[in-house]
Amino acid sequence: MAANERRAILVVDDVEVNRVILREIFQDEYTILEAENGIEALEAIDAQGESLAAVVLDIIMPVMDGFGVLEVLHERNFMEKVPVFLITAECTEESTLRGYELGVMDVIERPIIPYIVKKRMESIMELCSMRNRLNHQVQLQEIELDEKTKEIQGLNNAMIGALATAIEFRDCESGEHVKRIHDLTLFLLQKTVFGKGLKITEIKKIATAAIMHDVGKIAIPDYILNKPGRLTAEEFQIMKTHTVRGCELLDQIPAIHHNSVYHYAYDICRHHHERWDGKGYPDGLKRDEISPWSQIVSLADVYDALTSERIYKQAYSHEKAVEMIIGGECGIFNPALMDEFLRLSQEIKQIMQSQQSGCGCGRIGESQADSSRGESA
Repeated sequence: MAANERRAILVVDDVEVNRVILREIFQDEYTILEAENGIEALEAIDAQGESLAAVVLDIIMPVMDGFGVLEVLHERNFMEKVPVFLITAECTEESTLRGYELGVMDVIERPIIPYIVKKRMESIMELCSMRNRLNHQVQLQEIELDEKTKEIQGLNNAMIGALATAIEFRDCESGEHVKRIHDLTLFLLQKTVFGKGLKITEIKKIATAAIMHDVGKIAIPDYILNKPGRLTAEEFQIMKTHTVRGCELLDQIPAIHHNSVYHYAYDICRHHHERWDGKGYPDGLKRDEISPWSQIVSLADVYDALTSERIYKQAYSHEKAVEMIIGGECGIFNPALMDEFLRLSQEIKQIMQSQQSGCGCGRIGESQADSSRGESA
């Protein structure tokens, strides 16, 4: 509405002289709209909407009385934006109480004293107008804050992705590995019982956190990280520390502690090499002591490692990788997870094969999949 545009007051009364009196009081500052009954009033309100400055409503009218109008407006939450005033010659305690319960701002008793009515109504209309402006400003600020939050979250996720990808490059990967881990984690949590009870927003956070699973490899020496041959027992012990070192790295970046992804990233970093039989590392967790998301990321990591080319091996086919995982050649997983993995096997094949590109040479997850290398967990 333009700043110089007059707002309208709707006067609803079946007696013309009553409408004339109210018109005379407000016509200098407001456009006066009139209705003779409740049905006409609702038609006018439908046409004008929340642009009305106020509604002045008689109680006793033909066709639909004032309370009938109020009940409709109450259901619409109309009076949260536009003040409604009841005006009546029979101002009983019962009618007053009912009016306030339905949301009217004030009850005006006849006979009307113009100066008093004008002051009472204008004060309330101004308060309502200020409230609406304040609510509008708050809404704008909330929208702006939401946009800023999304922008910051997007930046945080981009930084997480960039860090994870940089580590993959150091590990002689193309960076596609972490993207596939993200997508497979997202898919498995959405399609299996392991995501049961998680909102889609939480599942997306876990998938984002999954790309940080090997962030601790930044602390592993290059000669171990990219060694083409079998690791010695001592080298393998050093390699295994990437789980704890990843958590230490996360701990040293206080700014991300407030990021909602942090909790999941920390758990996945530390526990994606734990095993269902308790023979994993670093904490030797077993069975359901391992969080569902760490179990999912562990499986995704092993599957992608098997089906990708590495410095020490060619890529296995999807079918061979599934056979090795189910057969326990690459660690021991939750039997329920294996059932789900088999059920979704063909969908996983299609998803992952459509995304696999490039030729990586990084090392498979050391505890769950390195039986193909000869290292023991």
